[in-house]
Amino acid sequence: MARKVFIAGNWKMNKTAAEAKALCEALKESLAPLAGKVEVAVCPTFTSLATAVEVLKGSNVKVGAQNIHWAENGAFTGEISGAMLKEIGVEYVIIGHSERRQYFGETDETVNKRMQAALANGLKPILCIGETLEEREGNKTEAVLEQQIKGAFADICECKMDQITIAYEPVWAIGTGKTATPEMAEETHAFIRKTIAALYNQEIADAMVIQYGGSMKPENAQALVAQADIDGGLIGGAALKADSFTALVTNAIA
Repeated sequence: MARKVFIAGNWKMNKTAAEAKALCEALKESLAPLAGKVEVAVCPTFTSLATAVEVLKGSNVKVGAQNIHWAENGAFTGEISGAMLKEIGVEYVIIGHSERRQYFGETDETVNKRMQAALANGLKPILCIGETLEEREGNKTEAVLEQQIKGAFADICECKMDQITIAYEPVWAIGTGKTATPEMAEETHAFIRKTIAALYNQEIADAMVIQYGGSMKPENAQALVAQADIDGGLIGGAALKADSFTALVTNAIA
């Protein structure tokens, strides 16, 4: 099955609204020639989401948020609900990023609750999973990923699976400059697809878009996406400049 390549930029805690506007304007122009060839999204901070949606309206670049709370409203200081994101025109939402798990105590259970909330509000989750260096060196990669997948997809109807993207992000390769070789990444992506097939069925697994999220750059994007089970990337540092992000997206589909 042919899956469309999907590249999403996770801006993390970078860019003021003014800076976000400038970057979105640049990307709107530079990525326009790739319309129809690749799915592209940018995920700014909450304060820049409305600006990004406005600037990118009518373009081939979608907008995603970096987090979502599972409640619709209530006493959850500092959080944001699915309804709030949907109202301003957000389409995607990153859930379970390793930094959220590491620094803010997110668990497989809360990731699942956020997944449910996103889907209930018509948002498309980008589910992040991945192992630490200690887990990889201890040969625990598959066990860790299987647990994260089973936890995240608990009680998720197969009718919603076409709305979900998985981003495999080996924690040891995020922001470190270390990158899994294309062959290493492919082996893990194939395992993820196999796990989805066991949870649901082969048809759903074959249709699932699985991004690589471990230091993908313009230089290695083509080799990574050329692998059978790697369908794009969740991009950190290279997404913060229009030229590097455009080069990465272009190379990924070359």
